Amino acid sequence: MKIGLICGGPSLERGISLNSARSVLDHLSSDGIEIVPFYLDQKKNAYHISTGQLYSNTPSDFDFKLKNASAPLTTKQFVRALKKTDIVFPVMHGPYGEDGKIQQFLEKYDIPFVGSGSKSCREAFDKFISNQFIQEKGFFTMPSALLKIYAKDHLAIARDFFKKYSIKRAIVKPASGGSSIGVFSVSTPEEAIEKADLIFSKRMDTRVVIEQFAEGREFTVIILQNRFGIPVALPPTEIETDYTEHQIFDFRKKYLPTRHVTYHSPPRFDDFSIERIQAHAEQLFALFGMRDFARFDGWILPSGDIWFSDFNIVSGMEQNSFLFQQSARVGLTHHDALRYILESARRRYSLSLPTNDSAAEHIKRKPVSVLFGGGTSERQVSLMSGTNVWLKLRNSKLYEPRPFLLDTDGETVWKLPYHLTLNHTVEEIAENCRNYEAAKERLALYEERARLHLGFSAKKDPREFFEPQKMSLDELLNERAFLFNALHGGKGEDGTLQMKLAQRHIRFNGPEARTSKLCMDKWATAEHIRRANIEGVSATVGTIAATKTLLQMNDTGLGKFWNGTKKSLAARSLVVKPRSDGCSTGVVHLYSASDLRAYLTLLREKAPHAAPLTFKGQAGIIEMPPEPPEFLLFEAFVETDILRVRNNALKHTKKTGFVEITIGVIEQDRRIHALNPSITIAEGEVLSVEEKFQGGTGINLTPPPPSVMKPAIVEKIRRRVETFAKEIGIEGYSRIDAFAHIRTGELLIIEVNTLPGLTPSTVLYHQALSENSPIYPRELLETLIKNKGY
Repeated sequence: MKIGLICGGPSLERGISLNSARSVLDHLSSDGIEIVPFYLDQKKNAYHISTGQLYSNTPSDFDFKLKNASAPLTTKQFVRALKKTDIVFPVMHGPYGEDGKIQQFLEKYDIPFVGSGSKSCREAFDKFISNQFIQEKGFFTMPSALLKIYAKDHLAIARDFFKKYSIKRAIVKPASGGSSIGVFSVSTPEEAIEKADLIFSKRMDTRVVIEQFAEGREFTVIILQNRFGIPVALPPTEIETDYTEHQIFDFRKKYLPTRHVTYHSPPRFDDFSIERIQAHAEQLFALFGMRDFARFDGWILPSGDIWFSDFNIVSGMEQNSFLFQQSARVGLTHHDALRYILESARRRYSLSLPTNDSAAEHIKRKPVSVLFGGGTSERQVSLMSGTNVWLKLRNSKLYEPRPFLLDTDGETVWKLPYHLTLNHTVEEIAENCRNYEAAKERLALYEERARLHLGFSAKKDPREFFEPQKMSLDELLNERAFLFNALHGGKGEDGTLQMKLAQRHIRFNGPEARTSKLCMDKWATAEHIRRANIEGVSATVGTIAATKTLLQMNDTGLGKFWNGTKKSLAARSLVVKPRSDGCSTGVVHLYSASDLRAYLTLLREKAPHAAPLTFKGQAGIIEMPPEPPEFLLFEAFVETDILRVRNNALKHTKKTGFVEITIGVIEQDRRIHALNPSITIAEGEVLSVEEKFQGGTGINLTPPPPSVMKPAIVEKIRRRVETFAKEIGIEGYSRIDAFAHIRTGELLIIEVNTLPGLTPSTVLYHQALSENSPIYPRELLETLIKNKGY
């Protein structure tokens, strides 16, 4: 069977669309199902792309290349290509993907597709129209007003709206947006108009909705359509976050695991409220005439009223999305959930689906324990990495992965069932494990009810769905399987765990203890590089200081330290970072002693993050270490050329000739091989944790475009990196971050990551796929295990 996968599109959610497309590729493709991907650029030009391009971080990684590499498909060619597939799965989010436009196109050419039809999409997607529609049908709604881009009465409408409903707080948002992009919380009509004008000026939409802020508890619920065409609402998820100071459940909280938001599944509502949410969701699904699947967001208000505020016709499908979290609660794996949706669609078109048969299930595979979590500041990235490794290896014919969570105490380990592995944060998983016994009866009630309505007669697979098992780290190691170490930072990466594994003769991924310990310490790594005297390879210039000493300094002392450090490093400004943390934790560009003072205040107060504008030029949130590090590393800020992707074109503003790169090295046939480097583009001055690890965010140019760096220079950089990697003792694999000169290939090493992130869109996947013989993600993970002799 061939499934045409349409992703991308003109909306601001096009990056999220790639996340969804990856999941469909990873979990539906098999010996019997071929995924055929198509990409629509911002102008809705259609391209046939490779499956490898779906592993890009954002469409901006490759869409500027499409114009040069190939011509877009004409409408006739696009239709002909789609008709060569058996059914189309559109996974575009936002305008054109969910507003009925792509559905209307497919209907016009009589092409079978997954999901709701164009009429349903049109009625449900527009937030103002859908709110009016459900109100007319007797459902509770919150008051709202509509502003149109060219009308002159915006302020009058806003003032009247605030006065009529005695509003103290309102939400302003695009009428046809999603993923909380362009959503603002305001207190006055004037502020509402300011935000509306911003939405209009950025052309996010031509219509803006103002609605009363919902004082209550937020939830989201997945609806699937069973084999009789009846909608079935799964047990909903409660979203707990801080709404004070005009905070909302924004894009960052939705797509990056942080403690700024907590999910409760099932929610902490009473049973009757949960039943009402499910009943109303099923009724609305039928009322809109939806098909196959959807996700509805809403609120339970203090009055007990239930308001459905947002209807997602194409629910996001990233690896631990609500679709997969809630489906897992009723015993469905990622593959099962997507296949269930596909089954619903294929019945409509009388298509036959290949037998649900996984070749991996019938092969004796070697066990691999995947360990992630821990208590470091990098624990949530570790969770993303470990979950992705586990999910990718589930389809391996060589290895059988088993997920294990290291609790935040660094000693307790939990053997995880499928559904708990998909929880949002390390803390959520650990808490759900600890409370499982008390909650399991209530959980079972909702799970079994949903399974009955979905039409399942068989029991859940006990190999996947079981009660979490508590053990110590030593007990896990006694199992003596290969340990895939997906921990980041702390004892998982500094050689401590590596030493323990070596002593027990347990094989593991990545370098051995000595190299791990050296590379974890950025200062020691820099000193080692300086002593190694490798041609064309040096380290960034820096110095270290004891955090305790800095915290004890008064303003005069800090001023002297600041000026002295700048002078000794011949720098106009400095970058500060913990000596031994990674994942951009606590990495800040400092312009002044007052910036340094603000940084130390955050450390003293153990603040989880630095809010935007804490430091000069800081646009986004910066994650901070949970405990003040023993030492801080200060480096001269390296000014780089400016690279930006705008309107499908790469803009290069030359400054110093240096660009920031990251390059993976892997061991193949007992020799270190450097992959193609990636130029990393930061929107701010320092790469954020989102740009490094959050799918749909951050741009990586892999390999470097010839217009920026000639192929001969790229090859010189690869050879120098291989020399450096061998000298420092890297085994297995690692990732090296550096500044590289575009004309000479000179390298300034920033750091060596011996356990680099393996999140769904990790740059290592891009680089492996850009090899002459492309290495696909699961194959790469298998290589990391095989090259340790397992």
